[in-house]
Amino acid sequence: MGNREDLLAGARRCLEEKGYLRTTVRDIATASGVSMAAIGYHFGSREALLNQALFAAMEEWAAGSGRLAGEGETAGERYADTWDRKIRDFGETRWLWLASVEAFVHAQSSPELLAILAEGQRRNRRMVAAALRGVPPQEVSEEDVRALGSLHIALLSGVMVQTLTDPEQAPDGRELLQGLRSMVGLLEG
Repeated sequence: MGNREDLLAGARRCLEEKGYLRTTVRDIATASGVSMAAIGYHFGSREALLNQALFAAMEEWAAGSGRLAGEGETAGERYADTWDRKIRDFGETRWLWLASVEAFVHAQSSPELLAILAEGQRRNRRMVAAALRGVPPQEVSEEDVRALGSLHIALLSGVMVQTLTDPEQAPDGRELLQGLRSMVGLLEG
């Protein structure tokens, strides 16, 4: 690997071990075996390097989080199973979700990072709505992006926080499905 790749790998190790906010330039240089000056040369700043490492890890997670529908499963069963996998992932890749929350907090004082995160949310709304509808992203209506995608992203964030805070009491996929059905019943009744 070259210095750039070594720095990305070192930044990821630091995110896993120390998180977003506590990782220093020195930590990354030590973990990567590359000089501190190389961070500025290749990425411009510690923040830009950490952002790239974090976003790459999130994309890696997203690419591995899909699954094919089981034969004979209902849409509700697939939805609950998908949630069970996501909840399990929150525990297995705890560092990733904690680092993403830290990045969100940091973004409140970093307009550049806030813009990147906002753009990511816009893309994710469309991807989630497309996955739920079972259609390619370009075929999703704007109404579904705003309503279905936004609702699911809100659920995802809330369930992630519950799982990281109190994993023993966090809901599972069947409970989330039942909660959504109960909410629809309340709204329609």
